[in-house]
Amino acid sequence: MTSKAAPRPDGAPRTLTGRHVLLMMLAFFGVIFTVNGIFLTKAIGTYTGVVSVEPYVKGLKYNDRIEAGERQAALGWSERLDISREGRIALVLADADGRPVRSLVVKGGIGRPSTSRLDRAVALTETAPGTYSMDAGKLDEGTWLIFLEARPDKGEGEAVYRLRRRVWLKP
Repeated sequence: MTSKAAPRPDGAPRTLTGRHVLLMMLAFFGVIFTVNGIFLTKAIGTYTGVVSVEPYVKGLKYNDRIEAGERQAALGWSERLDISREGRIALVLADADGRPVRSLVVKGGIGRPSTSRLDRAVALTETAPGTYSMDAGKLDEGTWLIFLEARPDKGEGEAVYRLRRRVWLKP
């Protein structure tokens, strides 16, 4: 059984010509390039993939960060961090003997882990002995990343306490 192409209106058989092959190839690659262009535009317009603005400089200071973490651990401080959907942030610090840690300047930020568009600076004030808090404004549900640094009473010098934590706010 042989199949024949349907004849053209003038009676000549239909044949595959170079023009047809060229048009099919152009259509195929046109679709591929269009889809790739859309994906590329969407990828560039969302998450950039940049985790650190200055990774080289941070790498040079890596050992300093390890030493700072060891100094913080040696203090024996305990902390309790509470964040509400209404944006109330409270940090309670106690020393190794359970006494409140007083007179610190606590600053940092809160934002989404995937983008910096929603980042907010935070500056907690001491509302009770060893309790630092502030109202950061309403926070949507989902994952948030908070980072805080506490410095001696004038806020100058090396941070004596650092906190970086991922929190999940439920509906």
